[in-house]
Amino acid sequence: MSYNFKAEMNKPERLAPGHRMCAGCGGTIAVRAVLRALHEGDKAVIGNATGCLEVSTFMYPYTSYEDSYIHNAFENAGATMGGVETAYNVLKRKGKIKDDYKFITFGGDGGTYDIGFQSLSGAMERNHDFVYVCYDNGAYMNTGIQRSSATPMYADTTTTPVGSQSNGKMQNRKDLASIIAAHDVPYVGQSTLLGNFKDLHTKAEKAIYTEGACFLNVMAPCPRGWRYPTEDIMEICKLGVETCYWPLFEVDHGKWILNYEPKKKLPIEDFLRPQGRFKHLFKKGNEDLIVQFQEEVDRRWEELQFKCSR
Repeated sequence: MSYNFKAEMNKPERLAPGHRMCAGCGGTIAVRAVLRALHEGDKAVIGNATGCLEVSTFMYPYTSYEDSYIHNAFENAGATMGGVETAYNVLKRKGKIKDDYKFITFGGDGGTYDIGFQSLSGAMERNHDFVYVCYDNGAYMNTGIQRSSATPMYADTTTTPVGSQSNGKMQNRKDLASIIAAHDVPYVGQSTLLGNFKDLHTKAEKAIYTEGACFLNVMAPCPRGWRYPTEDIMEICKLGVETCYWPLFEVDHGKWILNYEPKKKLPIEDFLRPQGRFKHLFKKGNEDLIVQFQEEVDRRWEELQFKCSR
């Protein structure tokens, strides 16, 4: 699959401007990048779990999407699109639908890692032919920046507030991409918003045009929840990759592939320092918290390298 940045950027947008997402929202950038991977002329049905993306791109009866669109509840995005894909196959077999369609569902980490995990797991296990894309901003941003199981350790959120009795969230974040890969689905990819979007575009195109259930996990920073200057989003994503907090990898029909290995792995402080949600970690006396964070990143990175070397 070749990638031509200029040609891809000149494609008509499938997510129209005029939505109400925050300036610099990583979720919006991720959605536009994924939808650009659809080939020109191909039709799609877009699903969307409740969350920031849904409330800001859809107000009945209007939507920002150029393709067919379905909003569903927090907990059933996977089940809804699985049902749509099944109905499509039945109608196509009966000759009532002639056109070919692709099926793509978007959900935030709250509606994917947590509330919607059961229906997502079921849809993956049944191997419905659709792509589930999680735009992972690491918290329930739409309802006030509450912690989710995607929230990293020691992050300051409204339900894990930092104070004299708390250092933020105490648990490690869930490794959802590995969990979905354990469902033995055809394709899983982990990416983020980097440079010319080649990594994300390539993985999105592969997921969309691979038969069967596919999953993309995209780190999509939230300036408001992560508390960094809006214009620094690409730098934040780059630091997530270069520190190995958010490695780029894919699992293609069971084969683990590491897409990028930093020449010089940066310390996790470089990723944490620009974000206001971690500012307490840099106060005197909290050095051991950063050490613990680094140890967890190193453990997961070594585990990923091992999986990809087999």
